[in-house]
Amino acid sequence: MANIKSQIKRNRTNEVARLRNKAAKSEVKTRIKTAVAAAESGSDTTEDELRLAVKRLDKAAARGIIHKNQASNRKARLVRRINSLTASDS
Repeated sequence: MANIKSQIKRNRTNEVARLRNKAAKSEVKTRIKTAVAAAESGSDTTEDELRLAVKRLDKAAARGIIHKNQASNRKARLVRRINSLTASDS
């Protein structure tokens, strides 16, 4: 445990940021899973789910939770995956 006052405060702020980042990353993963599940089931909401997943990835990148290139790579993989799923259903 830190003895220095500024480090004690820093530890508190780091914990708050860690929890916020964890929640954002978790939501990104959930949105991706729901988009893929919608595409696999051939649902009408696939496009909306994909849009939400991309939006969450962009927000996470803008806030510095994930790197912008990582967000871009994930979006590209997700779109490719959903396109292949919807093409095989048709």
